[in-house]
Amino acid sequence: MNSFRADIHIHTVLSPCGDLYMSPINIIKKAKEMQLDIIGITDHNSTKQCLTVKKLGNKYGIFTLCGAEITTKEEIHSLVFFENDENLKSFQNYIDEHLPNVENDVNRLGYQLIVDEDENVIEEEERSLYSALDISIDNLADEVHRLNGIFIPAHVNKSKNSIISQLGFVPPTLKADGYEISRHISKEDFLKTNSYLNSYTFISNSDAHAIADVGSVTNTFYMNELSFEEIKRALLKENGREIIIN
Repeated sequence: MNSFRADIHIHTVLSPCGDLYMSPINIIKKAKEMQLDIIGITDHNSTKQCLTVKKLGNKYGIFTLCGAEITTKEEIHSLVFFENDENLKSFQNYIDEHLPNVENDVNRLGYQLIVDEDENVIEEEERSLYSALDISIDNLADEVHRLNGIFIPAHVNKSKNSIISQLGFVPPTLKADGYEISRHISKEDFLKTNSYLNSYTFISNSDAHAIADVGSVTNTFYMNELSFEEIKRALLKENGREIIIN
């Protein structure tokens, strides 16, 4: 097996909470500096900045997972990723259908910008990306898997916007490919009170909103090669593949 260093929870200038320095080129350059092999772009409720980051990643040798951090109607955050542009576009259409038409308050919540490779602003998202979609977490998991994507409930140990904070537990019927914990707890300590999740893969990421945080928390993926399918198989621990939190 080959090893690959990864941070797959990163926000850009499109997320209202993202620093304005979180442009695609700055993220890629920082990822290169931090010797990352894989990054994941996970803006709140939007995939619209992903392809520019992916294009730059290809130039710099950084494999880019394209996706989003989705908020469901239960106020649960989950990371989702898609293999190709067609499925990414289909999922963006799904977001557009289910995201409430609430105007973003720039002064209170921050800018939501889409920029090109040269950091030129090409679009500003007018709807608030902080809003929750009108779908359940089960509906989200079903749609992601219908599009052959990866579904990972985010920072499940946190006291807000996690599946455990919102539901009190992880339903046994939830079809997750893995679970993310925050940097503030170890996998071992988390499993002391959540041993029923012991069979799943856990990851931990920077959840970067500022350039300095990119690559500050990483995982090592052990798999045959850099590909979406191999990442998916590593999450599922297939044939010796695995992911270790660094």
